[in-house]
Amino acid sequence: MDKEELKYWLGFSAFPGIGPLRFKLLREYFGSAKKAWEAQEEVLFKIGLGEKLTAKFIAFKNHFSLEDYEAALKKENIWVITLGDKNYPKLLQEIPDAPFVLYIRGERNIDWDIDRSIAIVGTRKITNYGREVTRRLVEGLVDAGLTIVSGMAYGVDAVAHESAIEGRGKTIAVLGCGVDVIHPKSNTTLYWTIIKKAGWVISEFPMGRFAEKGLFPARNRIISGLSLGVVVTEGAEDSGALITASYAAEQGREVFAVPGPITSQMSKGPTILLKQGAKIVTEAKDILDELKIKKQESRIMGKNLKDNKTLSKEEKSILILLQNENLHFDDLVRKSSISASRLAGLLTMMEMQGLIKNLGQGVYSVGHG
Repeated sequence: MDKEELKYWLGFSAFPGIGPLRFKLLREYFGSAKKAWEAQEEVLFKIGLGEKLTAKFIAFKNHFSLEDYEAALKKENIWVITLGDKNYPKLLQEIPDAPFVLYIRGERNIDWDIDRSIAIVGTRKITNYGREVTRRLVEGLVDAGLTIVSGMAYGVDAVAHESAIEGRGKTIAVLGCGVDVIHPKSNTTLYWTIIKKAGWVISEFPMGRFAEKGLFPARNRIISGLSLGVVVTEGAEDSGALITASYAAEQGREVFAVPGPITSQMSKGPTILLKQGAKIVTEAKDILDELKIKKQESRIMGKNLKDNKTLSKEEKSILILLQNENLHFDDLVRKSSISASRLAGLLTMMEMQGLIKNLGQGVYSVGHG
């Protein structure tokens, strides 16, 4: 697409009254976004845009500078991909109401496959169970080379993004506001970490648009549209995650749910999905098997145990013990038969190498070296 035509695509995306389907009709009728933008008021009304919307659009474009908007995007390091562009995510392009403009913050030249993505969503009121389940699933999916998609909200979303980053994987945060608006503010550090080293922050909403409750369902269809499947780890029966799961089903994507304690309100959402036919998930392998994705050899067990000849026998035994479960220091002493003083030194060195991770209170897990 030439720069001149792109300018008008951006103009329509900045106007709140015209979505993907209406924009498609306008382009098909006029032949280009430029001609549609420049069309007379009576013509727009005549083709069915409606009296109120036509009046709003005319008032909007009379006060909107396309050039200033482009300059503002450039200043904020926001770039765009348009529908039909060769770099537009193939999975997202398949949905009937795919965004005609995606605003993006993050590295342009990526070295990861954006179409090998899985969405992890759930409640904002995450429990310890939900946190652990989300973390474990994300670790396994990232280890298999999948990109994690979520909405950067409190709770499950944030844990999903953070776990992908900790696993040195890639993640995409889809916002219900402009990409220059950090929402919620408490995720400011997460927002910039994703942009600088772990993936993309994207939105179909224009620069400067603040988060509103009514925008999130539209955001959710993009989360599912970008993904091979949607995993709901935890959520109440009225959780917004169920909307994302519903979009996934409509889009022909797989829906996965994690069973939880029947006494927990946060397990009701996944339970509803399971009763409706969602695939049950207790480990990342369940998702990989259903999607027929061959699990890559674990970066810890594969690379570090087979390829890395510098690991000692004791270090290998520690990694093997931690591969299937997190263990307290005392349990590691007992199971490894390594003295406490010796083990303490080994764990410190292994943590520095990224081979293991100290979860706090003396508990260790496999890292992502």
